[in-house]
Amino acid sequence: MSSDPDKMMSKADKMTKLTLTRWSADWRGATELYEQAANGFRASNKYEKAKVALEKASKGQEMQASPWDAAKHMESAAALAQKLSIWNEVADFYRKASELYVECGRAQPASDALGKAARALEDVKPDDAIQLYTDACEILEEDGRDQMAFDLYRACANVYIKLEKFTDAATFFLRLGVAADKCDATNSQCKAYLSAIILYLYAHDLQQAEKCYNDCSQIDAFLKSDQSRSASRLLTAYNEGDIEEIKKVASSSTVSNLDHMIIKLARKLPTGDVTTIQMNTNDDLDEDDLT
Repeated sequence: MSSDPDKMMSKADKMTKLTLTRWSADWRGATELYEQAANGFRASNKYEKAKVALEKASKGQEMQASPWDAAKHMESAAALAQKLSIWNEVADFYRKASELYVECGRAQPASDALGKAARALEDVKPDDAIQLYTDACEILEEDGRDQMAFDLYRACANVYIKLEKFTDAATFFLRLGVAADKCDATNSQCKAYLSAIILYLYAHDLQQAEKCYNDCSQIDAFLKSDQSRSASRLLTAYNEGDIEEIKKVASSSTVSNLDHMIIKLARKLPTGDVTTIQMNTNDDLDEDDLT
């Protein structure tokens, strides 16, 4: 058999087409050739051709009722699309791989595939990355694997922070808190709630920060935590206009144990005049009246 990958591709393509003399496609033989061709193309750095070969190999495995192997090939094709900066294919191929893993009943690799796509697209297509992270989380939630989604919640929140969508980022930390509650991961839960409160404060939304604190305080584990005490101190300092206390809490060990992206924001608190933040809780007040 020729070791020329282009000839392998041509032969494999013929094996999948029906003719007057070939009444059934030989997907097994064709898939083996596609796989060999992909290896040959990769070895010679012909990534575009290798990507096409892997797509066809994936299709071949599907036709043989082997969704796991089909998913593996599709992930490999996605990785090559990333190397070639073909971003729409990165998303499409990883999504297809995820669907194939779901077909196998394998939630973790299905979620992982979407997570890989999201990480690849964070800088070039952040909105697509957010949707991919969200879908990756939902696959694990539906499978009762909430604890495995913690890093995905954080990663999605991080993209929102880069886009300066702090309220959306806070929402994802609250989702992390709910997931942590289901898993009895109290420390992660309390850190997530404090992170959300810090995000609201960074966004100059004292009212929402207080509402978030009050809602979270309905949970006994949070109410008794160091994170709750830090949140309470922050909110009191904001209401009293005590900038030094805000800075002191933001530099505390409790805040320093949060995620890096939250620590960076906390260190910048207060981001403006705290009296201005108070003013935003009542649209009728004029800033000059706040003395």
